Amino acid sequence: QMQLVESGGGLVQSGGSLRLSCAASGLTLDYYAIGWFPHAPEKEREGISCISSSALNTYYADSVKGRFTISRDNAKNTVYLKMSSLKPEDTAVYYCAAVERYYGCSARPGDYAYWGQGTQVTVSS
Repeated sequence: QMQLVESGGGLVQSGGSLRLSCAASGLTLDYYAIGWFPHAPEKEREGISCISSSALNTYYADSVKGRFTISRDNAKNTVYLKMSSLKPEDTAVYYCAAVERYYGCSARPGDYAYWGQGTQVTVSS
């Protein structure tokens, strides 16, 4: 059974940066695609970025393109989300999720099997 633990969230001013980590245990991430899903109050959980198991494929939602960068270090069983030029509207609990998938990745929450507990990101104006 895979367990995912997010970290790196916090309070930051508009324009600031954070790096989120998603650390896996129980199973190796080598064959898993990973997605990041922020969930803000009264909004649906949405996929903003994902990375394939090989890291050859990545996806960014238009809202974060050019500001966020997803990466992975399979040796450390960890995926990262570097967030720059943060805006108040980025405020949410950020969840990472994993699915065993050899090619590509998905931005659809329903495609993922394992979820972390989330880390809060708050961007003040």
